[in-house]
Amino acid sequence: MILTAAAATCLALNVYFEARNQDTDGQILVAEVTMNRVADDRFPDEICAVVWQNKAFSWTHDGKPDVPKNIEAWLKAQIVSYKILLNGCDFCNGATHYHALSVNPYWSDKLTPVGTWGGHKFYIEEAQG
Repeated sequence: MILTAAAATCLALNVYFEARNQDTDGQILVAEVTMNRVADDRFPDEICAVVWQNKAFSWTHDGKPDVPKNIEAWLKAQIVSYKILLNGCDFCNGATHYHALSVNPYWSDKLTPVGTWGGHKFYIEEAQG
């Protein structure tokens, strides 16, 4: 994977819009899900393609402007994203999906939960055999 400024921005935008209200570990987990998808053959192999995949992340199709407004949260999302891009994963739980605890998406009972942190529940998709 070639890392570009655009890829770093896409990852930071995803962290910002999906987890800006989470602590650092919660933001890292969201970034890791994005990167786990990039590494998984079932998803696109570029960060921006994963982030902008149709309805993969709620903020990409909510009709609101995709421009960060909270400068401090945006800077933190960028720091978290660069850390993951430079150093790899911290938690390495393999999660490729998550959702806010306030919702119960149709796909959640088809996946295996691997943990809950902050406002999100994380899942892996077991191989079908």
